[in-house]
Amino acid sequence: MRDVTFAENASRVRTGTAPRAMVTFRNLAIGLIRQAGWTSITAATDHYRSRVDHALQPLHLET
Repeated sequence: MRDVTFAENASRVRTGTAPRAMVTFRNLAIGLIRQAGWTSITAATDHYRSRVDHALQPLHLET
């Protein structure tokens, strides 16, 4: 799922601890999307990509 939605295999991050950090961030994003009630990770990323203010609401952050 991470590769299809976040193009993980195409990532050029390959040195040090950066790859592990990116996997952690992707997993966090997927977890937050699921917790928000989305069943389609792809639909959620499309929605939040164009509505950043909606993405920050569950984190109680403001733009």
